[in-house]
Amino acid sequence: MELRQLRYLVALADERHFTRAAARERIAQPALSQQIRKLEHEVGLPLFDRTTRHVSLTEAGALLTVRARRVLAELDDASAELQQLTGLMGGEVTIGLTQTPGPLDLLGLLTEFHARHPAVKLTVREDLSTTLADALRADALELAFLSIVDDVDRRGLETRPLASEPLVAVLPAGHRLASRRRLRLEELRDEEFVAFPPGATIRDAVHRVAADAGFAPRIAFETRDVARTRAIVAAGLGVAVLPRSDALASGPPVVPVALHRPTLTHDITLCWREGRRHPPAARALLEQALGGRHATRA
Repeated sequence: MELRQLRYLVALADERHFTRAAARERIAQPALSQQIRKLEHEVGLPLFDRTTRHVSLTEAGALLTVRARRVLAELDDASAELQQLTGLMGGEVTIGLTQTPGPLDLLGLLTEFHARHPAVKLTVREDLSTTLADALRADALELAFLSIVDDVDRRGLETRPLASEPLVAVLPAGHRLASRRRLRLEELRDEEFVAFPPGATIRDAVHRVAADAGFAPRIAFETRDVARTRAIVAAGLGVAVLPRSDALASGPPVVPVALHRPTLTHDITLCWREGRRHPPAARALLEQALGGRHATRA
């Protein structure tokens, strides 16, 4: 006696019609009829009375159908409990993401995860890395992809470096330094800057290097949006410092120029609260992210 035969038995008992029962089970009607006959042969009793007008259960058929429903219900319940135990049915994961993820292919990571676990709800929250680090410590996020450079920002967090790339100067096409292959940040001391808000790691890095060179960048525009930063630069209203991948991405035309003395890098780190026991869905995403397939070093 096979489980599929029990499912066919219940379907035919419900539908009282071979064609409708076959459609419900998504098999051909002759195949369903054959399996019912095999089941009758195995139990040694007819399970259905068949006429040209209708199909009805025999006493043996009714008795076996009751048992079949119990068996199938138990199996369905067991399957549901196992799925619930793994947390991959109806689970939810809230992810933090720096607004400058650089070369991290988060879309590819989430697409692959969704294909494996389509019932898990994924929520992405974008913000400054310092703000998201606080959210991790408060358990408002399961994990986050951050740009953190300060030990204070790492306090209470487990961290795994994922990706790194240079920061570059981003200039308008007609800028006096646009033809250069590389430049020092101090050569931009007289420029107006388009910058991320205070607390952003890229802004902090630029101000730190500028202070070492004896000047403070003049901030003319503040925005959290990389595309808007590029648009402002492209319009000739200022210069900026961005991860190289953002400077080279499609968008308003700008000229990226390498920075040196010192070279600035933009690092993306996978973070979660130290000692946290993740639910199964978050654990599965964390393990996939740690695989590193969607992180590159530029």
